Amino acid sequence: MRDRRQDRDSKRTVEKRGTGSGKRVGKTKSNDSSNATGRGRDDRNARKSQRTPRHFKQEEKESDKYLSNDGKVFKQKPNYAEISKGSQKRIRKNSNISTRTDDTIRLNRFIANAGICSRRDADTYIASGVVTVNGKVVTEMGLRVKPGDEVNFSGEKITAEQKKYVLLNKPKGFVTTVEDPHAEKTVMELVSSACKERLYPVGRLDKETTGLLLFTNDGDLTTRLTHPKYNRKKIYHVFCDKKVTKNHIRQILEGLNLEDGFVKADAVSYVDQNDTRQVGIEIHSGKNRIVRRIFSSLGYKVTKLDRVYFCGLTKLNLPRGKWRNLTTEEIAFLKMGNF
Repeated sequence: MRDRRQDRDSKRTVEKRGTGSGKRVGKTKSNDSSNATGRGRDDRNARKSQRTPRHFKQEEKESDKYLSNDGKVFKQKPNYAEISKGSQKRIRKNSNISTRTDDTIRLNRFIANAGICSRRDADTYIASGVVTVNGKVVTEMGLRVKPGDEVNFSGEKITAEQKKYVLLNKPKGFVTTVEDPHAEKTVMELVSSACKERLYPVGRLDKETTGLLLFTNDGDLTTRLTHPKYNRKKIYHVFCDKKVTKNHIRQILEGLNLEDGFVKADAVSYVDQNDTRQVGIEIHSGKNRIVRRIFSSLGYKVTKLDRVYFCGLTKLNLPRGKWRNLTTEEIAFLKMGNF
């Protein structure tokens, strides 16, 4: 009995040990399975990373071809000039503005070329409705006209004139104006024989002021030479009623407060050291009677005022009261603004 009982106990012990071992083995199998799954996932990721993305394949596939903007495939390198022309045609097709050709010109430039005004002012006139093209009122900016188009400004037909540039050495006693019924003499009388085109003075000189005065029918150039933002250089020879002190010359250089604001000269010096009543002054300001008012504020009376330099032009070989046409070099010089 006793022996059989011991045998049963021994069997139970073995079974328990087997069961525990089984549990341990099962756990070991589970870990092995997990590790295998991880390795499989890593292998798949590695293979996936080695694959070429679809869009990269597409680029490689088309790498030996050229594509236009509309997707057309060229077997050889395309003619970009032709493509550009095609793009311009599409843009022009959808545009309300007249297409540009070699013989067309913008309406505002046409008006300026006719000597009416500058291009900027022409835009204002166009917007106000005083310009007609071929009998139709035009208010659209950017319209282009071609030879043969009839352009009217305030009811009068205008034509693009040839540009003229005339330099006058103005004498005393002439008023700078195109027309003035109250003026005895105007500067226009002095240049009436210069050309058949209608000229306009660029800026103005006082009746008693002498010196350089430019005339032209180029409205754009007139604006560039007279608008305050361009600060065009001018030099005057000033004759005063008494000697000008060095202290006052320094004050002119440092600047003065006049009734219409602050102003200062770019350079001031004596013209003749033996006669300190004569002063040369370089200034950019285009305010009315500015030189006379500067000296008047310091207690001087200007007895004579002569403009000897204007935007790179001088009085060399130009007698008082005479005029001459600008040279091609001078015109180019003015248009480039290198002064």
